[in-house]
Amino acid sequence: MERTMRVVLLLIRFLAIATSTFSIGLCNGNPGWPPLCKESERRALLMFKQDLKDPANQLASWVAEEGSDCCSWTRVVCDHMTGHIQELHLNNTNPYWDFDSSFGGKINPSLLSLKHLNFLDLSNNNFSGTQIPSFFGSMTSLTHLNLAYSLFDGVIPHKLGNLSSLRHLNLSLNDLKVENLQWISGLSLLKHLDLSYVNLSKASDWLQVTNMLPSLVELDMSYCHLHQIPPLPTPNFTSLVVLDLSRNIFNSLMPRWVFSLKNLVSIHLSACGFQGPIPSISQNITSLREIDLSSNYISLDPIPKWLFNQKDLALSLESNELTGQLPSIIQNMTGLKVLDLGWNDFNSTIPEWLYSLNNLESLLLSYNALRGEISSSIGNMTSLVNLHLDGNQLEGKIPNSLGHLCKLKVLDLSENHFTVRRPSEIFESLSKCGPDGIKSLSLRYTNISGPIPMSLGNLSSLEKLYISGNHFNGTFTEILGFVKGMDLSCNFMYGEIPEELTGLLALQSLNLSNNRFTGRIPSKIGNMAGLESLDFSMNQLDGEIPPSMTNLTFLSHLNLAYNNLTGRIPESTQLQSLDQSSFFGNELCGAPLNKNCRANGVIPPPTVEQDGGGGYCLLKDEWFYVSLGVGFFTGFWMVLGSLLVNMPWSILLSQLLNRIVLKMYHHLGQRMMDTRT
Repeated sequence: MERTMRVVLLLIRFLAIATSTFSIGLCNGNPGWPPLCKESERRALLMFKQDLKDPANQLASWVAEEGSDCCSWTRVVCDHMTGHIQELHLNNTNPYWDFDSSFGGKINPSLLSLKHLNFLDLSNNNFSGTQIPSFFGSMTSLTHLNLAYSLFDGVIPHKLGNLSSLRHLNLSLNDLKVENLQWISGLSLLKHLDLSYVNLSKASDWLQVTNMLPSLVELDMSYCHLHQIPPLPTPNFTSLVVLDLSRNIFNSLMPRWVFSLKNLVSIHLSACGFQGPIPSISQNITSLREIDLSSNYISLDPIPKWLFNQKDLALSLESNELTGQLPSIIQNMTGLKVLDLGWNDFNSTIPEWLYSLNNLESLLLSYNALRGEISSSIGNMTSLVNLHLDGNQLEGKIPNSLGHLCKLKVLDLSENHFTVRRPSEIFESLSKCGPDGIKSLSLRYTNISGPIPMSLGNLSSLEKLYISGNHFNGTFTEILGFVKGMDLSCNFMYGEIPEELTGLLALQSLNLSNNRFTGRIPSKIGNMAGLESLDFSMNQLDGEIPPSMTNLTFLSHLNLAYNNLTGRIPESTQLQSLDQSSFFGNELCGAPLNKNCRANGVIPPPTVEQDGGGGYCLLKDEWFYVSLGVGFFTGFWMVLGSLLVNMPWSILLSQLLNRIVLKMYHHLGQRMMDTRT
């Protein structure tokens, strides 16, 4: 006991001395804790700032005033024990990435003075026309280097291979290329490597080199122009958890070694030109949770046995040109959480066994040729959160048993041929789950007619409602208070747009186009401050545009075309920045129209005939395709040239055009068939 008391007393004396020493330091105005940043490092940051373009003045705290502690500057993190700078967070934090909030200019080699810097993030910026500085390869204390999406170009400097302490390297989404990847072999501690969108077409050694990284956990080489995926007798990167080789040009059988990595959780091999069956392997792997094989030419005959051992698996076989019946062997994959078989050519009825997959959370069968009715047994799939059956040839009744799926948040039954005699039954059944029920409901082009039922107002959980392209008529029912998106376009609705609609303060998107609405635009529409997209076109609205519309500061899309609106367009930065076509077909004047307003009236535009709504209405995205066609020749050579020299953008453009062509063929073909019948 006596010995213990002595130890306690010694500790008390030590703390007293330490406290008094610290107090003396405070009285002298130099506490010494936490330590100030090093003067040499402060000067290095100031030199770095001089060459940096900072249009938003985000580095205003970086000043040369005497006594200014760079450890307190924004975007700088210091070691609280030594005062050395450890981290620079110079990424663009604006979620809507724009030049006005991006850093740019030159990268000053003064960064070499930061000998203890281990974290450098310059991602999402605008270093257009700048190559990655080779001196980065001398910053050997770096463990984390992120240069993603900053418009760097040219060849990646091999000196980056000197960064032997590096754990995280992200060079994605730039316009970079390499001659080979030998420099990566020196990064033996690397855990995360993202080279997506880097041109690796000359890097025939890509697999040999990455296989020498035993610590690698995540590898992303998507969109890299890889042409071959060689066999790998002995995989060494057995720590790999995530592998993404999507959007390359392999055009071969799928490699067996990919599915033998015992720790792999997520595999992304979409759009690689793979063909044939999923490989069989001898190993008993059970770690996989996500397999994306979409947009290939995969065969499901046979399905390998190891696939049945996976639990909580998300499997995507979208766009694989699969035909015939849904494979019955899928019913043995009881561990499935997500099954995506959309955009194939399955032409059978939905088999009864599918409804027994009661652990399934997402089922996506969009855009096949499935026929027949949806069985009431669908009510057994009580784990469903997302159900997409749109773009098929389903018919008959929409089953009331959907109301048993209280976990269901997204339901899309659009573009089918249902027979719905009482639309109210659909909404009544879906409202049974109360405030925890469905959030997004899409019934576009489902051949539903009649007035919008009052039971729609019981869907208290609903945030997005899309019922365009049907034969709904009548006036508005009870307003849904929490809806964020509403599309009632291309119906036969009439009467005035109710003022109560402006009470939907959560609404971000509203489309009432191609109906027969009359009267004025609600005067309080400016109360809907969250609106980003508003379409009242192709109705019979009259009067002036209400002044309150200038309050819609988030509005990026507005279409009031082809109504009977008159008068001056209210002046606001938002409205005047919109395209003229938003106001065509009215008697309006003022910017952005090229029609000046007179004191005694308006210069009338040419008269345009309109059908008053409820006539032919383009499917979903067809307005986009039409507008693309109109402006195509005007903008083609102006825009395409600059996109094609930028590799990431050229790939994205190619994807977009492929999707447009596919959808145009589908929609126009379907419309021609409908016309003939």
